[in-house]
Amino acid sequence: MTEQIDSQLDGSGLLNAQVREAEEALIKLGASDPELAATLARVLGVVASEAARTTRFARALGKALTPPDTQTAPRPVERPRRSRRAPGVIDPFAALAESGETGLRSSLGKLDLEQLRDIVSEHGMDHDRLAMKWKDPQRVIDRIVERVESRTAKGAAFRGRPEQSATPHGEAGGLKAEDPSV
Repeated sequence: MTEQIDSQLDGSGLLNAQVREAEEALIKLGASDPELAATLARVLGVVASEAARTTRFARALGKALTPPDTQTAPRPVERPRRSRRAPGVIDPFAALAESGETGLRSSLGKLDLEQLRDIVSEHGMDHDRLAMKWKDPQRVIDRIVERVESRTAKGAAFRGRPEQSATPHGEAGGLKAEDPSV
């Protein structure tokens, strides 16, 4: 029992010394930047108060403040995902770029259902985990075309469209005024 009290006193003595050091540092900072010192004191007060009140927060704070080399478990090395499927027979992105949607659909139409599923698997096109279950090849082709077009167009708003760069900002982008659809 006396050992426990002694260790608590040693711990509280160390804590008191650290609190005094922090206090002195804040006072020194207050001499050059009183606003920053006051803000830092408030932040430390809130953090310490919350850590005293909430055990979970105290553990998370302790873990966050522990240097990485002393943390208990090293991070596992991530291995790349291995697919059990064969690589796709064609690259749908290249097919779309070369011959457009019609050419892509034509190329995909020549493949059997398993080859289509290989493409879906290779390019991660089964976000809802349904396409690999579909029995209708046309449905899988529609999914592939939809995902390829979507990914190809992603970020287009930031790249700008070629027809926009050719026309000045004040013009209507090639639309004629006599066009009734305008």
